[in-house]
Amino acid sequence: MVAVSIVIITKNQAEILAGCINKAKLITDDIVIIDNGIADCTYNNINTLGCKVYHKNWDGYGANKNKGIDVAKYDWILSIDADEVPDDELITALHQLDYINPTVVFDIKFRTYFGDKMVRFGSWGNDHHIRLFNRKLVRWLDTTVHETLVLPQNIEVRKIPGYLHHYSVKNADEYNVKSKLYAKLSAVKYLNSGKRAGVIKLYISPMFGFLKNYIFYLGFLDGRAGWKIAKITVKNTWRKYYLLNHMQCIKPKTQVYKDSFVIEY
Repeated sequence: MVAVSIVIITKNQAEILAGCINKAKLITDDIVIIDNGIADCTYNNINTLGCKVYHKNWDGYGANKNKGIDVAKYDWILSIDADEVPDDELITALHQLDYINPTVVFDIKFRTYFGDKMVRFGSWGNDHHIRLFNRKLVRWLDTTVHETLVLPQNIEVRKIPGYLHHYSVKNADEYNVKSKLYAKLSAVKYLNSGKRAGVIKLYISPMFGFLKNYIFYLGFLDGRAGWKIAKITVKNTWRKYYLLNHMQCIKPKTQVYKDSFVIEY
């Protein structure tokens, strides 16, 4: 075991969560689950797996991840979601780190799945995020969507071998439902930050996003899955700016964060 706490936020993701926890137990003796709606049967199963489960109100992705960080045993935090599973190469790499320098954060590669198909191209095919860090220097910004890591200026980003396997959606219908939710949350976030939706954001950004993901990043090589991902992504981009445009009659509540820089997922 290594001196790392694994923090997982979840809501009714029992199918993948058990596999996530079983892999996590190969890394550490401190697995923190922040629950926002686990069914009773799933809750009982998680308890038998030796995790610490905390039932918390939903205040957004970043805020709930910080709740897990606050109750973790160790200062080093590996932040993963309930639909993400570390592979053996990543587990081995985590055991080989020294965890001495708190000014280092670790960038982890992702393999993302659309149903049973692993997506190799497009923006999903080159996905990676900083997920391992020391809580003394790094925390999540309390945003409702697209959780953001706030990093001090002296931070060093390192790559780490292995992958987090992200079982994102089962099919196009599920992805479309998720996209609609994220579009609404993103529109509210943009409104609160004073961002505006003009012609470029409404019409040019969606088409540029399609060209980038489907053509420039070779998303078409993923076949039907690549086409569905690109098509729904275009709708989601347009939808969030359309909603923002209709919400701009509301006076935005400006949020200012003064740290040196942030990384948004």
